[in-house]
Amino acid sequence: MKKRITGLLTKIFVSAVFVLFAGTQGALAEITFPKHEVEVGTEISYIKYEEPDVSVKDTGMMFGIVGSYAYHDKLMLKLEGKWSYGQVDYDGQLSDGTPYTISGINDYMLEFRGLVGQDFFVSETVAVTPYIGFGYRYLNDDPSFDPAGYERESNYFYSPVGIEAIAQMEDGWSLGGTVEFDIFWAGIQKSHLGDFFAGLDTLENDQKEGYGVRGSIRIRRQSDGFDFLIEPFIRYWNIAESETTPVTYSGKPIGIVGYEPSNNSIEIGSKIAARF
Repeated sequence: MKKRITGLLTKIFVSAVFVLFAGTQGALAEITFPKHEVEVGTEISYIKYEEPDVSVKDTGMMFGIVGSYAYHDKLMLKLEGKWSYGQVDYDGQLSDGTPYTISGINDYMLEFRGLVGQDFFVSETVAVTPYIGFGYRYLNDDPSFDPAGYERESNYFYSPVGIEAIAQMEDGWSLGGTVEFDIFWAGIQKSHLGDFFAGLDTLENDQKEGYGVRGSIRIRRQSDGFDFLIEPFIRYWNIAESETTPVTYSGKPIGIVGYEPSNNSIEIGSKIAARF
């Protein structure tokens, strides 16, 4: 799966770069980066979360608000933020193996990233920016309204490593592409078992292995007041099974351990934003 997803994103990026260079033939405008750049917008996506070893999956639509600030002076510094909300449907099983479904689960996600990179001008109309940074992703999944459900919180700490290419076209249009690999440093999974059985304490499991990959293609139109852009994207996470932790009742171990199964998620969608 890792090779397939990485290969797909590589093909997307190579295709985008080919289009960028091919499309600049006869381009009239010279590419420039504003020293200060602000983006505000929204995004919509379809998300699918799976735990393959235990035949569990969540699927649904997410709707979000995104924003970023970037500073360019050969050096690139960027701060990004995102909040999204949606409802997903659970399709899995109970602890005894009985098939079980839950519909309309409220999910919300927060993500913050800081990036540093360097702008390289390949030609008068094409630039590439390799970058590295640090990110934090939080996901809250809360089916506690169902008798068999309990609130779950996922925390990921990671470093994005990627490259962005952009080409200035004619008549104020530009086309860009990004490909990124996310180095997973650590995760903390919190399961509020007391929602399911009163008295059980919240279970915390450390996640130590995993990775993420993502890619996008950006189309932008310049105007006098602001720039309009649309950016289709794909984001993928693959996280290994967590460490085990004793399950406790009112602070006392009850003789069993809990863990977060290995899981993966894929999110496909598009961002629409304005750049000032």
